[in-house]
Amino acid sequence: MKKKSRTASSETPAQRHIAVVGAGIAGIACARTLAQAGHQVTVFEKNHGAGGRMATLDTEYGGFDHGTQYFTVRDTRFEKALATASGLVRPWSANTVRILDELGRVVASSPPSKEAHWVATPGMNALVRQWAQPLADGGQLMLETEVIRLEADKLHPQRWQLQTEGPGAGNPIHSGFDAVVLAVPSLQAYNLLLNSKQDSPLLEALAGVRVAPCWSLMVAFPQAVQPTLAYLGPQWNAARSTHHRIAWLARESSKPGRSPIERWTVQASPEWSQRHLEDDAERVKAKLLKAFTEVTGIRAEPPYAEVHRWRHAQTTEPLGKSHAWDRKSRIGACGDWCLGHRVEDGFLSGLEMALAIL
Repeated sequence: MKKKSRTASSETPAQRHIAVVGAGIAGIACARTLAQAGHQVTVFEKNHGAGGRMATLDTEYGGFDHGTQYFTVRDTRFEKALATASGLVRPWSANTVRILDELGRVVASSPPSKEAHWVATPGMNALVRQWAQPLADGGQLMLETEVIRLEADKLHPQRWQLQTEGPGAGNPIHSGFDAVVLAVPSLQAYNLLLNSKQDSPLLEALAGVRVAPCWSLMVAFPQAVQPTLAYLGPQWNAARSTHHRIAWLARESSKPGRSPIERWTVQASPEWSQRHLEDDAERVKAKLLKAFTEVTGIRAEPPYAEVHRWRHAQTTEPLGKSHAWDRKSRIGACGDWCLGHRVEDGFLSGLEMALAIL
């Protein structure tokens, strides 16, 4: 008796087209998972590259990880995903972190962590960009394209279309999406739904999330690269600080795979950043440079000094679950803010968002 041939549709679920707004680690983890399951995915990112707060600013003096400084690994799913980036992720010898007072004096040293501190090389953005590369190669990653509105598809009202703008947008209308994932900061997701006049239950969930801002200062001292001067200032590589302006300092040149030029990234405290959120960047830079001198004792004038403002940096009140998914409207939201503020939180949020859609 002749066997009946099995059709493709009986072996795999119907392919769907899903829009992912945001190309940080959550958005790329979600998009990769959906694409690997056989679905069509289009990722929209308003910036010029993937990464989100896993960002690296390249300068003539070397790179600065001015967003996320490092990450830890606790979940086996994240560990397995990192195994696909062999050689890209390396441990950073900052496991014992100093805790400093207002004057830069060491108050205590955190005990050696049981968790390694990991960084991507040559910069923190390298990990997400490698994971995003297959999407970019397939024309599924649209950079410099900001989504400004969600609305029902004019030709197929059961689907979604997105209004976009930006130098990479091309056609401002992108249609035919079976679902939309908002992998952006919670306030941006909330405002996008509100501006789109979407009366979604996601609005109530997003309204309860709180994320603090952060000003980052980046300084470089190329004069320190001399045979008789290996480094400037303190001999530690990373420190938390109780200074009223500064919460964290890290010597970028101590990270593996980096330029040897002495460079520091300084992150202001959430409270100070909030109070000075709308201040002029030059004023912020001057205040943080003064605080940097007070904490480190480095009084040399840096040839390079810049600041960057992160409006959405550290989660203070998370969503409390890995993602938000409105099955009726087929709109979801994910990001590190769902679970906390760690890199792994963002990855797991994106992964579980994709699994909910599947």
